[in-house]
Amino acid sequence: MYYCMILVQMKDKIVIITGASSGIGKALAYEFGNKGAKVVLAARNLAKLEEIVTDLNKLGIKALAVHTDVTTENECRNLIESTLAEFGRIDVLINNAGISMRASFIDLHLDVMRRLMDTNYWGTVYCTKYAIPHLLKTAGSLVGMISIGGYFGLPERSGYAASKFAVRGFLDSLRVENRKTGLHVLVVAPGFTSSNIRKAALLADGSEQGETPRNEGHMMSAEEVASHVYKAVINRKRHLILTFLQGKLTVFLGNLMPKFIDRQIFNTFAKEPDFPLK
Repeated sequence: MYYCMILVQMKDKIVIITGASSGIGKALAYEFGNKGAKVVLAARNLAKLEEIVTDLNKLGIKALAVHTDVTTENECRNLIESTLAEFGRIDVLINNAGISMRASFIDLHLDVMRRLMDTNYWGTVYCTKYAIPHLLKTAGSLVGMISIGGYFGLPERSGYAASKFAVRGFLDSLRVENRKTGLHVLVVAPGFTSSNIRKAALLADGSEQGETPRNEGHMMSAEEVASHVYKAVINRKRHLILTFLQGKLTVFLGNLMPKFIDRQIFNTFAKEPDFPLK
């Protein structure tokens, strides 16, 4: 009975997902599509998007691929306009596109910090700006993906944490602004998730890291994250913090014992190979 109700709730809803060519974004496309939604996939790699769309179509899922570099305002506007031209409405926008970094701030080229902000923060702002009038018409859902780095400073991730703090502040503000409009705003903070984000993380000079410094085998899968996000959208939750120890408990204790949590976070990241601050 509950599963059938979920299908009805998402049946023919129009869901836009940025950063949809891999990882959590790709998993979200399948999760929402399998529940009856029509999905719009946005990313810079159009070839990968089209492969995913072809596979979704084989599963009976209506999908659209739109080449989108979220750092460019006009491309974000085009994403929204293309969605409206194809489907006529927007019910859910999931701002998932993002990049990470791994470098001490003292060594960091400032262009890397700008790239983090352009993608993670401004990409969310641009897409939201053009989608929000249409989300208001449908009393839809506006979703932003942050991380534990949106609650705490992380060593060697200053630009990443700054961008995620900014996204959380932006979306929390929009929630308050829209208390009486019916807009649903959800901020999602996954824990460590097995995805491509660490391999593509930027080093001090802007080059990609290439290899993850962490053991991906014990992390939550992108599919698990997507399932949780789907349920949070259906239930119109305000915040979703995933994993207990590194997520919910850390945020809770951070308000009670901030110095202790700072030390624990430092020690956790200090286990990474070549960590320079030991």
